[in-house]
Amino acid sequence: MTQQDIHFDEILSRYRSDPFHYVDIQALHAGQVKFLLEEGAAVEGPSGEWKHIAGTRLYQITRERNAKVVTSQTNGTVSALRKELDGEFVEAGEPLLTIRHPLKKKEIIESILQEVLFIFTAPERARYYFSMDIQSRIEQKGARSVFIQPGDEIITMSLMKRDTPVFYSGEAGIIHSVYFKPGDSVNQGAPLIGVCPKNKLPLIQKIITRVKAEWE
Repeated sequence: MTQQDIHFDEILSRYRSDPFHYVDIQALHAGQVKFLLEEGAAVEGPSGEWKHIAGTRLYQITRERNAKVVTSQTNGTVSALRKELDGEFVEAGEPLLTIRHPLKKKEIIESILQEVLFIFTAPERARYYFSMDIQSRIEQKGARSVFIQPGDEIITMSLMKRDTPVFYSGEAGIIHSVYFKPGDSVNQGAPLIGVCPKNKLPLIQKIITRVKAEWE
């Protein structure tokens, strides 16, 4: 058994024993917190055709008599609710609760892939587009036919009405996964693409096939 196989089995075992994603919810800004649910409550994310129906109400935070209700962006169960902060003034970024989100098969695959692919992230919060050359190659044959290497101009960053070329710095390989929609605003540090070196491609295919076969 190769090191890749051992690492692969360890990853699968970890997700099998704990198939959840933990979403930490923090105070949106400074203010007085009032929780709108209890520990263990089930929550839902936005719904509707355009996600226009807000998710479950999590907490209300009031600053200078201006109250704002914060809703859940995912489904799951509330854990680690800091009940001692109910009615108290908190600073921006104070941890308030955690949502334990059960991962679906597709989400498990994506989470595992982000561990084994080289993830190229957004250098700043901005809107991103593939460069014209990369976009043309994707449209012709698909992202997974596009081979890139360090120094390639792959993406254009649009910030404050100014476009800046973004050059790839990472392992040479194919664009296996795309994590943004061209033109959408992406937060700094969020993944843009996942790149797979050619020698890892069989392992990636094994991951996808095995998770699809073994997960309910």
